[in-house]
Amino acid sequence: MSLVHRETGLTRIAPKLGLRRSLARAADFVALMKPRVMSLIVFTALVGLTIAPGPLDPGRGVIALFCIAAGAGAAAALNMWYDADVDVVMTRTARRPIPSGRVSRAEALIFGLMLATCAIVVLGLMANIVAAALLAFTIFFYVVIYTVWLKRRTPQNIVIGGAAGALPPVIGWAAATGHIGVEPLVLFLIIFLWTPAHFWALSLNHAGEYARAGIPMLPVVAGRAETKKQILIYSILLLPISAMPWILGFAGALYGVTAAIAGATMVLLAVRLYRSTHGAETGAASRLFAFSIVYLFVQFALLLVDAAARHGQPS
Repeated sequence: MSLVHRETGLTRIAPKLGLRRSLARAADFVALMKPRVMSLIVFTALVGLTIAPGPLDPGRGVIALFCIAAGAGAAAALNMWYDADVDVVMTRTARRPIPSGRVSRAEALIFGLMLATCAIVVLGLMANIVAAALLAFTIFFYVVIYTVWLKRRTPQNIVIGGAAGALPPVIGWAAATGHIGVEPLVLFLIIFLWTPAHFWALSLNHAGEYARAGIPMLPVVAGRAETKKQILIYSILLLPISAMPWILGFAGALYGVTAAIAGATMVLLAVRLYRSTHGAETGAASRLFAFSIVYLFVQFALLLVDAAARHGQPS
């Protein structure tokens, strides 16, 4: 009887163990897509989609956002596939699915290529060819131009590679309209100028890890003083550009005031970082990095609110 009971218990446990393994496996592939980065990309794409002129087709909008999310996830998976050798030596990335051994490089490569292909094809069929071409270019730029070519060769990797992360609002606009307008290009510039200050603030506190991995981030190649100077320059350049949605009339006064306050705060934090001594530098960089995330979210959230209000007004 004891043997029968034991076999019955194992029979009951086995499906649960199999389900847990399947869920863990699925979670690893989700982690390959960098879901936190993906959520920011989808959010900025949603703003581009919403500010576009004309009536918003909810069905096409949802499909477009899913495709953009899939494309972002594909690019992230291919980035992790190529960077597995450097991820394993950095504390910040060593627990990712590939360096930790939970997903093989071959699996990540196949997953990324299939996901990218599906995202591009579906976006082309369900939205338009312009949006699909932009998504394809964004994935190519991030994986080939940034990850493969620039990341390990130049300290300007973040600046040039940041163009890929700045394109989602343009893709969202194109999905809604079939063309590219001035408004999404302004949003592109905001993200493009925001990116160096955001990532270089992070890299200041991880310069040793980047050096061990052989990645020529600006603090490693040019030094910490030059990095802080460049962060300040980009923060100053960002201030007038962030006001452009209000100046051009596709955002309201609330956005304009908030952009001025948030931009001035970003510059103030960059000034404090620039003037910080070695002992205070880590905290100053962390504060700027944390605020930069809030900065971008608030700016684009207000653009979304403005656009939603305009769409809700009777014509």
